[in-house]
Amino acid sequence: MTILHAIILGIVEGITEFLPISSTGHLMLASTILGIPQTEFVKSFEIAIQLGAILAVVLLYGKLLSQKAGLVKRVIVAFLPTAVIGLLLYKVVKQFLLGNNAIVLWSLAIGGVLLIIFELFHREKNTALTDLEKIPYKTAFGIGCFQSLAIIPGVSRAAATIVGGLLLGMQRTAITEFSFLLAIPTMAAATGLDLLKNFHSFSLDQIDVLVVGFLCAFGVAWLSVKFLLRFIKTHTFIGFGVYRIIVALLFWHLFLA
Repeated sequence: MTILHAIILGIVEGITEFLPISSTGHLMLASTILGIPQTEFVKSFEIAIQLGAILAVVLLYGKLLSQKAGLVKRVIVAFLPTAVIGLLLYKVVKQFLLGNNAIVLWSLAIGGVLLIIFELFHREKNTALTDLEKIPYKTAFGIGCFQSLAIIPGVSRAAATIVGGLLLGMQRTAITEFSFLLAIPTMAAATGLDLLKNFHSFSLDQIDVLVVGFLCAFGVAWLSVKFLLRFIKTHTFIGFGVYRIIVALLFWHLFLA
């Protein structure tokens, strides 16, 4: 992997991490286009640069979190299902799911169809929850259960948490922001676990590549978060669902047909 590869993948990560289109899936497909083999380092790289995107959220929402202990508790409760499932299935995900383009494409396509169907039938109630500090703990835990579905590459952590939150009675902007916050412990834990297990095998030039990808992901993610918050005020996620299906069909034709 070269520095140019790291820049491109960092940009892809920054754009896709908080949109309901699967950053992991797009990183894997981008690596295929660039001809980057799915080595253990590349798999770790694709996990590690997500920290750059998460740093953007930390800087944007850090002050809010520092002032609202109740919100922090709810984020932690929502994080628990993914923490347990991710820890138990780490080896399965790393060895059999990451790097499997067929799984990614099926997840993108099926997720796109479900996202469109959901948006066509979902009607937000006037009583939808808007205050993040008042989320019932059982609702927070339920959102976390939805998020855990995203251990399957291509599902999209953002899509799973946002749709889950909407189903559980949250207002669209509120669950989108909660999804941003939930990404902090989720991706920090995933990256920390992976680096702890594999950092000793990285060479010095690979660390340089990691840093470049991290910085690119951070800068682009900052803009992506701001874009999504504006977008959801006047749009549904149907467009993202259509996009997922088109990408899945296109890549299936190019690589797996």
